[in-house]
Amino acid sequence: MIFLANVVLKLPINEIKKIENHYKKQSITPPQYATFAAKVNGTNVTVYKSGKVMFQGRDAEKEASMWQGKSEALPTKKANKKSVNEHSFYPPNHFFETSHIGSDEAGTGDYFGPITVAAVFIPKEKIALIKELGVRDSKDLKDPMIERIAKDLVYAEIPYTLMTLKNEKYNQLQRKGWNQGKMKAMLHYHAIQKLLDKLKGTTIDGILIDQFCQPQVHQKYLRTEKLTLQPDTYFMTKAESHSLSVAAASIIARAKFVKEMDKLSKESGITIPKGASNKVDQTAAYLVKKYGKDVLEKYAKLHFANTEKANKYL
Repeated sequence: MIFLANVVLKLPINEIKKIENHYKKQSITPPQYATFAAKVNGTNVTVYKSGKVMFQGRDAEKEASMWQGKSEALPTKKANKKSVNEHSFYPPNHFFETSHIGSDEAGTGDYFGPITVAAVFIPKEKIALIKELGVRDSKDLKDPMIERIAKDLVYAEIPYTLMTLKNEKYNQLQRKGWNQGKMKAMLHYHAIQKLLDKLKGTTIDGILIDQFCQPQVHQKYLRTEKLTLQPDTYFMTKAESHSLSVAAASIIARAKFVKEMDKLSKESGITIPKGASNKVDQTAAYLVKKYGKDVLEKYAKLHFANTEKANKYL
């Protein structure tokens, strides 16, 4: 049984600077309300504006121990059979060889472009075919291969649904108070529900969502909109590495995201870069200079730090 630990430390500014410097090479795009994030040895390190630093993952306690001398750690929480990935939300044994729905998203860490979410149903009798098509985690594939496999999945008549949250709507929801987690939860819900409606009369052994937040938090997001999880829904981090249904969903979602990015590039007359790098900041500044600041409403996720960073290039 794998235990996932959470350790939260309250640290002074000078220690936070040391943490950011220490994990600089492993840095990733921070979530909302955070100023820095990194992923090292399967453990997420997140620095929040409040001065709290959360270590979450298998080696959370080990990573946190390097900084604990500067702070009194808040209570450490470990998952057990009734929490996170080890209780009823975790898929049962042999689940990956069953006929199940998988869902995954793309574009969540990219400043430009929409969020896309796909839900895919792969019946167990087509598992061998899906493997032959080369379906695997989209992070291990180049975009041209993703596009080809996505087309092959369509030709193979694999049932799927696709949701696209474009930037204008994304920014409206964000200003309304929705965080990205809630947006993703709602997109997954509607993609899955539409697929279930399409598959009425088909035997489905369960649903697996690539986990992006605690299952209990995911449920809370749905309850705020008076919705509940569909029956037999499970969660798993890095699910695309285990479930062909989730891997196929990640490919279809990524292919759609790339297609939408290509549309934005064609429309703007400049290649719109993926990710959230300095190149992204420079491109945002170029768009503002050429079309005015309101153009970013359509092209970007405005609450990302890139919006502010672009100002230095104006």
